[in-house]
Amino acid sequence: MKTSVEISYYPLHDEFIPPIKDFIERLNNHENITVQTNGMSTQVFGNYFEVMEILTQEIYKSFEVPHSVFILKVINAGLNVVNSGL
Repeated sequence: MKTSVEISYYPLHDEFIPPIKDFIERLNNHENITVQTNGMSTQVFGNYFEVMEILTQEIYKSFEVPHSVFILKVINAGLNVVNSGL
């Protein structure tokens, strides 16, 4: 099953940009998923179990930064432009 996940990450401290960039960079290192970013969120596309395993690992690493908040929207369809044929 294909899935699409929209992620918003909020490190709750003054230096919030470096942890966000690090999280996105780590996601981009995984070959089995597609990652798209914009000014509001990051979208991840791929096989449900692979995406969820990768997100579990990478969110856990990000929680090393105290007071981090993640908001996820998970959809049971591959909605990225590349796979949708648009």
